[in-house]
Amino acid sequence: MHAKSRPSRPSGRRTCALLAAAAGLATVAALAGALPADAHSGKGHGHHGPGRYQDVQLLSFNDLHGNLEPPSGSSGRVTETQADGTTRTVDAGGVEYLATHLRQARKGKEYSVTAAGGDMVGASPLVSGLFHDEPTIEALNKLDLDVTTVGNHEFDEGAKELARLQNGGCHPTDGCYTGKKFKGADFPYLAANVLDEKTDEPILKPYWVWQKKDVRIGFIGVTLEGTPGIVSADGVKGLTFKDEVETINKYAKVLQRQGVQSIVALVHEGGFPASSDYNYDCDSAGAGSGVSGPIVDIAKNVTPAVDALVTGHTHTAYVCTIDDPAGNPRMVTSAASFGRLYTDTTLTYDRRTGDIARTAVRSANHVVTRDVAKAPDMTELISRWNTLAAPIGNRAIGYISADVNNTGTESPMGDLIADAQFAYGKELDPETDLALMNPGGVRAGLTYAAKGSEGDGVVTYAEGFTVQPFANTVNLQDFTGAQLVQVLKEQVSGANAAAPKILLPSAGLTYTLDLTKTGADRVVTDSVKLNGTAVDPAATYRVATNSFLAGGGDGFTTLGQGTGDLVGTDDLSALAEYLTAHSSAASPLAPPAADRITIVQ
Repeated sequence: MHAKSRPSRPSGRRTCALLAAAAGLATVAALAGALPADAHSGKGHGHHGPGRYQDVQLLSFNDLHGNLEPPSGSSGRVTETQADGTTRTVDAGGVEYLATHLRQARKGKEYSVTAAGGDMVGASPLVSGLFHDEPTIEALNKLDLDVTTVGNHEFDEGAKELARLQNGGCHPTDGCYTGKKFKGADFPYLAANVLDEKTDEPILKPYWVWQKKDVRIGFIGVTLEGTPGIVSADGVKGLTFKDEVETINKYAKVLQRQGVQSIVALVHEGGFPASSDYNYDCDSAGAGSGVSGPIVDIAKNVTPAVDALVTGHTHTAYVCTIDDPAGNPRMVTSAASFGRLYTDTTLTYDRRTGDIARTAVRSANHVVTRDVAKAPDMTELISRWNTLAAPIGNRAIGYISADVNNTGTESPMGDLIADAQFAYGKELDPETDLALMNPGGVRAGLTYAAKGSEGDGVVTYAEGFTVQPFANTVNLQDFTGAQLVQVLKEQVSGANAAAPKILLPSAGLTYTLDLTKTGADRVVTDSVKLNGTAVDPAATYRVATNSFLAGGGDGFTTLGQGTGDLVGTDDLSALAEYLTAHSSAASPLAPPAADRITIVQ
């Protein structure tokens, strides 16, 4: 969610369980109520032809981020609550398995539609990101995705590139990768609340109607209104992002005027369930149950004409009911991220009214387990693109002695990146004092175990790319000590008060974060030190950040006010250079201890 993702071609700067089995791996929610006996059969009683009610299967997922291959480490697992109350982790994800699960789920379902909640591309691993995510669009076509909303990451490379992913054509700079023209997406991208500043019209379709015989369901797609604050300025240039609720309500009326009464909103904004277990009962009673976050207010205010919300962005898993403005419960779902889960929702269509019988809606998240057969067409696709990426991706850039995890308030991986950017900054300008890295720009950790044939402890360029896929530059700026302290306070105040974004500091910058306090007071001002010396409010400090932060991204407005700007190379090159210089097979790099921030809880 954080910056632009413009991987380049091999030239230029970057060269260098079937349903039965899955039934035990699901959490089920249903809206209470009763329907006539034929409600879930699709057949009537005592007459020929279709009955009044028709079950429609809605399969959905979100935040794939180009993860065609099974994600590694914690990114490739989900946590499951067992019947006895204990938890276990399940390996999950990979489009070879996702394809098999979706195809199995559709068997015997004449009425089935597949939708996605945004961020299908962007911040992608090398096999997709190196080729501007053409491989992911190709995979989604093969998955028979029917429709998706845009997410914030669909704007990482700007509206023109998004239009190319939709409509096809070879990349304007890197050309065609395979000798064939890129065909684009077979499915519509929806962007109801993303307007062209000049025309004041949506840049892509605002809605789409799925039809099977006499059954029609409309889909409206929106991304979070705050998209401009979490992608690079270049990516959203010339665009306006409107309020999610107002936009959905507007187009729900448009659909109804066209006679479409069954409506699903695809919303790239999400919530935070009280438990990280994917099969947590979101509707269970008691303190701490349910879901919180931006999606709650959205769901409470979206018109009752909308029958269900498929959401995303927060990478969490939930199947919840949230009351609509009329006080009636409505299904709101999210399938975590990286293709680890998919949601199977039953929408019961009433032929008499043309609407969904909301009291009959059922939904469950299912794990994309890796104990099913791989889909051969996906295996072939991944192999084909990996062959093109291999000369770049397989190159060793460093060695580690253990996993470098991307977990915790202060992650070892984030600290390592900050150290790399500080070292690069010192090369660029010896006056550089420190570096700061945004947590959302750290997309994965580094695993000690070999992913391919490179050997344990070897870090390949492809693995580095998975960690830092955005192609930001490393920028240097001057700040006063007072501004530096203000930057740290902005981690936990202002735009980041409700959901703190804790920056990762380079070695030498230390301070205390007191989470028992509120707002900016959580950063203990007197504790902020550089190499053991208190930061002088009047002194000038040279700070290295990525270009996303240097533009004031992620709510760090003070970082957008630096002076003496100097723009360096891309951030992945800085990381690769650091790993190469500071590690070898005989002397691998140990993970940082992640002890620069003292956390009081």
